[in-house]
Amino acid sequence: MSGGDKLDFEIRPNPSPVAAVERAALLANPGFGRVFTDHMVTIRYADGKGWYDARVGAREPIPMDPATAVLHYAQEIFEGMKAYHAADGGVTLFRPDANAARFAQSARRMAMAQLPEPVFLDSLRHLIEIDREWVPTSDGGSLYLRPFMFASEVFLGVRPAREYLYVLIASPVGSYFAGGVKPVSVWVSPHYTRAAPGGTGEAKCGGNYAASLVAQAEAMEHDCDQVVFLDAVQRRYVDELGGMNVFFCYDDGTIVTPPLTGAILPGITRDSVMTLARQAGREVIERPVSFDDWREDAASGRLREVFACGTAAVITPIGTVRFPDGEFSIAGGEPGEITMSLRQTLVDIQHGRGEDTNGWVHRLR
Repeated sequence: MSGGDKLDFEIRPNPSPVAAVERAALLANPGFGRVFTDHMVTIRYADGKGWYDARVGAREPIPMDPATAVLHYAQEIFEGMKAYHAADGGVTLFRPDANAARFAQSARRMAMAQLPEPVFLDSLRHLIEIDREWVPTSDGGSLYLRPFMFASEVFLGVRPAREYLYVLIASPVGSYFAGGVKPVSVWVSPHYTRAAPGGTGEAKCGGNYAASLVAQAEAMEHDCDQVVFLDAVQRRYVDELGGMNVFFCYDDGTIVTPPLTGAILPGITRDSVMTLARQAGREVIERPVSFDDWREDAASGRLREVFACGTAAVITPIGTVRFPDGEFSIAGGEPGEITMSLRQTLVDIQHGRGEDTNGWVHRLR
């Protein structure tokens, strides 16, 4: 079967999987993005043929012609998500349908073929089933899933490609905060912007991250963990961090986050935080926040907490803000009550420990 919302996956187990003893040693301290499972998923697309050749096989290099389109015109998208070991011995996925929908939206923006969402979800299930033993059981550990797709047609010419390759790989990861959650320091970039209205900011494409790296390097030069980008038009309003959305918590109990203008990635963790905060009775407002307001409200005490959120770190408190003319801190640089409460609620739901009233958790037995 090919080209529709369902595909038959050919399963080819890795003939030389990592031995159980070696796998256990790797899982003891996997770090982030350095250890990979035994298998990968691949699915091909061609104009006039649709999606075909869906398979699960050994993780291996991808042969590529020097004229492959992605190498020249950067038609590429990806997602980031996690599978978790549940207390009952099962495996959970958190809102994979939202990742599937965003993957399709990114494909539309990048003029790429759209992988049917049911096929996206089936690819996750197949890989987790065959690599189930790679899901960490340690506290804070998870199996990071990286679906991506790129233009695989061999040609030189500025037009959308007619052939694509979808790939899914997986990487066991440890706790993002090995020594406990610590507030991060951020650098407000005076020179660089991440994306402009009408650009690719709302698509999860590699080019957005490549454009952020020079600013992230600048942040590290100023002894900061992350960079904060301001809007590309007025250079006044906070957009997002290099790879995370940002929230501001005020003394009247309101929580504010920048609106989705097309230049900001619609984070799934962002949407989850907004939903959970509202269900807890808090007012959540989407409105622009200028850097000047951020600094003045922190000085006056009106701003009580600031945090960033994303798949890797879930929720990260922001303690110190640096910029060319100085720096300031929020709440003495300590994690705030709202930040940590939302983080715990979200983590408990993801791991199957908390009540999932929104139907976000998908269980794989």
